[in-house]
Amino acid sequence: MIELEGLTKRYGEKVAVDDLTFTVRPGIVTGFLGPNGAGKSTTMRMILGLDHPTAGDVRIDGTHYDRLKDPLTYIGALLEAKGAHPGRSAYHHLLCLAQSNGIPTRRVHEVLDAVGLTAVARKKAKGFSLGMGQRLGIAAALLGDPRILMFDEPVNGLDPEGIHWIRTLMKSLAAQGRTVFVSSHLMSEMALTADHLVVIGQGRLLADTSMAEFIERNSRSWVRVRSPQRERLLDVLHQGGITAVESGDGALEVDGSKAEYVGELAARHRLVLHELSPQQASLEEAFMQLTAESVEYHAHTGPPGPPQQWGDGWKRG
Repeated sequence: MIELEGLTKRYGEKVAVDDLTFTVRPGIVTGFLGPNGAGKSTTMRMILGLDHPTAGDVRIDGTHYDRLKDPLTYIGALLEAKGAHPGRSAYHHLLCLAQSNGIPTRRVHEVLDAVGLTAVARKKAKGFSLGMGQRLGIAAALLGDPRILMFDEPVNGLDPEGIHWIRTLMKSLAAQGRTVFVSSHLMSEMALTADHLVVIGQGRLLADTSMAEFIERNSRSWVRVRSPQRERLLDVLHQGGITAVESGDGALEVDGSKAEYVGELAARHRLVLHELSPQQASLEEAFMQLTAESVEYHAHTGPPGPPQQWGDGWKRG
């Protein structure tokens, strides 16, 4: 379990992390979301003792990271894909970590096999692709067979097979009762992986809730209904106090009502329905809605105009 209480980090006048309090619990995958510059990486670095908080506290199973004996057996983390020395092979990178943490050599072979790097174990890390570097970083995180795993953007550089593999791995680790804390910008992947979400913006906590509740609270839900008796259906819905709008493809969209009620209403009036389906906005839409005021860098849509439209800050070379 990871516990943060009032965690704060300032760099001069800039507040990178602002009074964060939340708990990452075992047995589930907890997603860590936030716009660029929200303070996610700084928070993770403070959990691992790489950055010292200005105020507040963070504990791993009740203990500060720097007081853990053999820390890799408590918590494994992937923060950077290129964390290995470029002139060292994958095998010797892991062997060095194992020996310095009292981990048996056999474990090196086990994690290399687990992440699919056995065939390139003796190759130097400088020749690894980004995806191979990710796999090596994940192997290092797994090396001590820890109860807590923390991954920062673990799917970067992975192909579809690799993305499916890391998703399955994280779910299986959580199913074993381990604590899994993962940061990612890929909302579609997070929606398939995480059970619980912690969302921050400008260093402050915005949400600490289940995936289902987060989407329900921060996005629109509606019922999509389609019938060959469309005009009569509109009249029936109106009589029942339900407002429906056209979706553009012949279907109707109903806000604020349950699919069961719409179906029962249609059945009472002997209306044929070709479609009756509850709809929910995506995690990405819910995330964008919640964090709209916390985005630090805003880009404009559409192609850039000619230089004279870029503002006074642009100058010719």
